[in-house]
Amino acid sequence: MGGHGHEPPYKVPHYSQFQIKGIPELEELEKALAQKGLKDPWIRNEAWRYHPGFGTKWGRARNVFFRGFSIGLALTVLTVGIEKLAGSGGHGHGAHGDGEH
Repeated sequence: MGGHGHEPPYKVPHYSQFQIKGIPELEELEKALAQKGLKDPWIRNEAWRYHPGFGTKWGRARNVFFRGFSIGLALTVLTVGIEKLAGSGGHGHGAHGDGEH
């Protein structure tokens, strides 16, 4: 086992790259906590969310709420198409379709 010369397709950035300085939302949170005598030692872990490489707030929200939407829509259309072709739309022969009442 062990390494076979393969490296991951990504590079994890060094933790020191992300600081809360210059991020108004996190600086405001830090000040609000300080007013209450509190400090969040993990606040830096949120800094990556505001990094320019991760897009705007709308872009992040879109990724959260619409992730997988296109594949889901495609699979829905495919499923409906297959059901229509196979004739299993759920409205086939029922109790009233056999001529006996």
